[in-house]
Amino acid sequence: MSVIRHDFGTEDRKAARRLRTLLELSALHEANIRANPLPYLERASERIFQLEKVLFEAVEAATSRSAPLASSEMISISKAEYDRFLACLAIIEKGLAKLVSDADGP
Repeated sequence: MSVIRHDFGTEDRKAARRLRTLLELSALHEANIRANPLPYLERASERIFQLEKVLFEAVEAATSRSAPLASSEMISISKAEYDRFLACLAIIEKGLAKLVSDADGP
């Protein structure tokens, strides 16, 4: 005798639950996501666009040299803080480079 495996929609429910979690929606939306996913996918697409925009603006702000100095005040920060800034900048630049390479790819 053989066993016929069937997930009874488990994968669909997991996908809907994951999308709901990523969009930070309540559990009440889960059935709606399965029934009509288009509005939720549009919401996810808009959120992705906003995150890409923030990523691009962060790199622009961190690397912009064209803005004139607002004042001649001198500030000092610790080496650890500066290293942390450089590490954050490297992560952001790496993410933006990956985003651009993914967009250029097939």
